Amino acid sequence: MSPTGVLVLRLAGPLQSWGASSRFTRRTTESAPTKSGVIGLLASAAGIERGDDTRLAPLAALRFGVRIDQPGTRIRDFHTAHHGVTGASMPLSERFYLADAVFVAAVEGDHALITGLHDALRAPVYLPYLGRRSCPPSEPVDLARYEDTTLEDVLTSVPWQASAWYRRRHRTPQTLTVLRETATHEPARTRTADVLRDKPVSFDAAHRRHALRTVVTTAVPTPIPAGGGSPQGPHDPFAALEALENESA
Repeated sequence: MSPTGVLVLRLAGPLQSWGASSRFTRRTTESAPTKSGVIGLLASAAGIERGDDTRLAPLAALRFGVRIDQPGTRIRDFHTAHHGVTGASMPLSERFYLADAVFVAAVEGDHALITGLHDALRAPVYLPYLGRRSCPPSEPVDLARYEDTTLEDVLTSVPWQASAWYRRRHRTPQTLTVLRETATHEPARTRTADVLRDKPVSFDAAHRRHALRTVVTTAVPTPIPAGGGSPQGPHDPFAALEALENESA
């Protein structure tokens, strides 16, 4: 058996949108990143063109999971547009986003492929975005690369990635929700989980296609936050003034 690895991403930004389906002028978002969206991000970083289904296939075969570290808030926006040639008004579209959300996404598969994708994220051919081009990440998305471990272990042990302000305002949850693909060795009873059509087969605009995949929802204990230690207490806006007064006294 060839060695495997796990690539971990931190997906955080002002806005994210992970649509699994769109109908006409209504563009929704899932509550967590889709496999299609994350594989598309990795494919863009690696320079895989939209019509190159052959190079896309190994990425789509990676096992995928995501942990919801900061669920964010769902918001709605309305978009207007005009035809570039005629100037005619286009139909008003309704689009949904997740604001101030943070996710830990991970893919598991062949060690060489994982290593190549990790390198691509550090020097991407096309800049990554969080579901839509209007949703850039707030920081580099590559978090870590692991060897000789599993997707489940990584999503359990990676430090809690919630933003510092979120940790100050919210009590640390006892558990975090994990959405992951089933493993081949899991018993059949786990396959009563949800089935989603977000496994990319082709990103070609002329015949975009997605396949079904099975997703298990579990809960893991909240690990120690990134940076360690406990969240800071409430912000005191007068603390800096008091320090200056003490120095001048």
